[in-house]
Amino acid sequence: MSYQMRPSDVLLRNVRLSYVRFDKAVSRNPGQEKKYSCTILVPKTDFAQKQAIDNAIEAAIAIGREKFGNAVPPKPKTVIWDGDGYTQSGKEFGPEAKGHWVFTAGLAEARGPVQVVDLNRNPILSPSEIYSGMYANVLVNFYFYKNESVGVGAGLGPVQKVADGEPLGGTIPSADDVFGAPGAAVPAAVAAAQCPVNPLTGAPL
Repeated sequence: MSYQMRPSDVLLRNVRLSYVRFDKAVSRNPGQEKKYSCTILVPKTDFAQKQAIDNAIEAAIAIGREKFGNAVPPKPKTVIWDGDGYTQSGKEFGPEAKGHWVFTAGLAEARGPVQVVDLNRNPILSPSEIYSGMYANVLVNFYFYKNESVGVGAGLGPVQKVADGEPLGGTIPSADDVFGAPGAAVPAAVAAAQCPVNPLTGAPL
């Protein structure tokens, strides 16, 4: 049975992911709910997907007005940021965000982990295949919240990796890269240190 999209849902295609945290749920502040999350970068030239996002946000606001009435302001805050501008803390976005709309979507720890599949819909199990900088199709659900503040948040659904991209934030080299592939020749200086020889006879000590 196929998933029935809701008005507040949007299926984003071929978007870049940053700050990928699918291996462990974290909370931004002590006491807050832990979530798996990623930041999604949507090119500003992709007008169709931006319009789909705007429509889903308006649907979430309409749901909020039905539930909370006048408690919903005329223009609630949303999670969408201009990557050419500044973050909520007043800092510039990273270079990968330039020319993009930027937002973070999360999945509560109790509902996780995030499902990540390949183009054949097979689960991707290797952590090295899931990283900041890859391109993916992502299901996002926008929802209205009212707690200490009011606004529209973004829920994270399944993720389908569609292509590799330049890793963001650098990568950790593998042991093979650092130490050489299994069976590789050992440098003479290292071999001498591992197996010292008699300087007069040349025989191992």
